[in-house]
Order: sequence, then structure tokens, then C-alpha cells
Amino acid sequence: MENKRPRKKKKLGSYPFLSVVFSIALALFVMGLFGILFIHSHKLSEYIREQMEVQIYLDSQLSENQVLGIQKTLANKEYTLVKDDEPQLIYISKEQALEDFALKSGENPEEFLGHNPLRDAYLLKLKPEYQDSLSLTQITTEIESINGVFEVSYLDNIIADINKNTTKIGLILIGFFVLLLLTVVLLINNTIKLALFSQRFLIRSMQLVGATGAFIQRPFLWRSLNHGLLAGLVASLLLFGLLEYARHQIPDLSVISDPNRVLILFAGLILMGGVIGLFSTRRAIRKYLKMSLDELY
Repeated sequence: MENKRPRKKKKLGSYPFLSVVFSIALALFVMGLFGILFIHSHKLSEYIREQMEVQIYLDSQLSENQVLGIQKTLANKEYTLVKDDEPQLIYISKEQALEDFALKSGENPEEFLGHNPLRDAYLLKLKPEYQDSLSLTQITTEIESINGVFEVSYLDNIIADINKNTTKIGLILIGFFVLLLLTVVLLINNTIKLALFSQRFLIRSMQLVGATGAFIQRPFLWRSLNHGLLAGLVASLLLFGLLEYARHQIPDLSVISDPNRVLILFAGLILMGGVIGLFSTRRAIRKYLKMSLDELY
């Protein structure tokens, strides 16, 4: 007589573990990849803005005290960029400017003019919020009114292009983010709905023996929360590995990296996995609880 192995009974709330976690992790990985792109593009924009400089040329024959007085005045302005408690203000003497010019162009104007035509200057970096056209015009007028300042110049067209392109890129990325978020939510929702499809008759059996809806939902919700959190963790680890590989291949990438925002993104992915998994499961279970026997088939 052939021995038949007893069939393993399905446990309430159980469904294909690996396939669900993998599907959710993949969706969150794509979401996180876009988030990293957004973070790095924003950091790149900030980095470019921080490199923008205003050239402040000084009058000739200023004393050392007058030059230092102008430096102190500029360092205390609210629009001067400060990093590590140091105002981003660089002094370029006319001798250093002449040396740099001769090195780059291969010609020394002092040799045929008989004097150094260049001026002492300051290179001033502005805070990003003061880099719009109106603020730059006001700042230029204010600095030129300082005693000892000959002229103020900046790359107006480049700054305007950066501001315009940053706005466009930001709107495009936000649009893609919203579209991708909806896609990820629908994908995770459908994945969990399909995973719970095999449990529909077990849910009906529990109803027939008098189990309440809350009692039936509890194990499903608990498992889906754990699976969602695990999927978010897996997606975060994959993204972390990808970032480390990218930094190893492109060392300059560290310039536009933002570890704090990346950590917030990872925490958000883990939380998103748990929340979406929880609500998708609740929605699917409530649907199966309301179905008739004919609809279950």
C-alpha cells in the first residue's frame, strides 16, 4: 500500500515569502535609485552655485589698512557665503593676478606696457538665496558704493541660465517622482493582492467558523508589515552597495554626495515598504472578506 505524505496545511497569513519580498524590494530599489538621482542633482546644483563668484576690483594705491577694511566689510555682509565659520572671500593681489595671467596666456603685459595694468581684487562667493538677478543687481550697487571699490562684475548670463535650468530640472524630477511613486504603489498593491489570492478560501473558512474580520486580518497585516520592512531594508542595502561601487569608480562623486539625505532616503524606503505593504494587504483582505462564494471561484 502506497504511503501518502500528509499535505502541509496552510498557515493563516502565509503566502509566497521570497517572491513578495523580492518584488517589493525591486520596486523600492527603482524608487530609491530615482531618489538618489534627485539628491545628487540637487547637491550638484548647490555645488555649482557655491562656485559662482563675484569679482570685486579695488582702486589703485590703496593702503593695507584700507584693503583690510574692505575685507572686513565684505566678510560681515549677510549675503557672503560662510563655510566652516570662514567667509568665502579670497584676496587676489595684482602681482598674483599678473602671474596667473602670464602663466595662462603665455604673455606678460607688464613687459610691453611698462606697468602692471591689473588691480587688486576680492573673489566673493554668495549664498545661493542671493544669486537671483534682482539680488545680484542690489548687491553690485551696494558693494560699488563702498569706499575703495573700483568695479564689481559677475557672469550674469551663466547665473541666469543656472537658475532657469535648475527650476526646470526640479519640476521635471518632481513630476517623474510623483509618477514613479504611483507606479510603485500600484505594483506593490498588485503583488500582495496576487500573493493573497491563494488564501481566499482559507479566509472564507475562517469566516464560516465565526472568526471576526479583525481576527482574520491580524496575521496578514503583521506578516505584510514585516515583509515590507524587510523589502525596504534589502532595497536600501542594494542602493548602498551601488553607491559604494560608484564612488570607487568615480572618486569625484564624493563632492556631490550627501550622506545625511541618503540615510533619510533609506529610512524612507524601509518605512514606505512597511506602510504600503500594510495598507495594500488590508485593502486586499477586506475585498476577499466581502466576496461571495461564487466570486471567490
